[in-house]
Amino acid sequence: MGLLLSRTKCTKETPCRRASIVIRPPKHLHFLTFSCQDRLPYLKSPDSKAVFESVLESRQSQYGFSIHGYVIMPGHVHLLMSEPPIEPLSKAIASLKREVSRLSPQSPFWLPRYYDFNVFSEGKKIEKLRYMHRNPVARGLTEKPEDHRWSSFRAYALHEAGTVTVLRLF
Repeated sequence: MGLLLSRTKCTKETPCRRASIVIRPPKHLHFLTFSCQDRLPYLKSPDSKAVFESVLESRQSQYGFSIHGYVIMPGHVHLLMSEPPIEPLSKAIASLKREVSRLSPQSPFWLPRYYDFNVFSEGKKIEKLRYMHRNPVARGLTEKPEDHRWSSFRAYALHEAGTVTVLRLF
């Protein structure tokens, strides 16, 4: 189990504060969901989805996390990803959301928070991937998962490379 301690020097100018302790389970994945402001369909157009994919790929390179699955829906995004090796996950996601916002005409673009579920078993990994890949069908966007270009389904089922590098789990 990884342990991160954050220490602050105590001086007259900066009084002592409690040390932050963050426990990071090793090699666990995160299933993240974040939504557009007021759940509006800001990610409906192909151009807006392409911007998101491009920024996701650049942040994946910058922060060193792996994407194991994703789906872009009109009003929200799901990611199955690893923990960044050095920076906190929250910093990587904030950077991703900030850059997408900067490149988009809508403001504010995102709701401030995101949902983070720690995926700790093989069964949960498969469950979350299936949920993501079936989401466009369940929401009536496509008839089959492979028809939705904006997900990792094609990387898994057809072994196609896309804008986002996907590290397949199987």
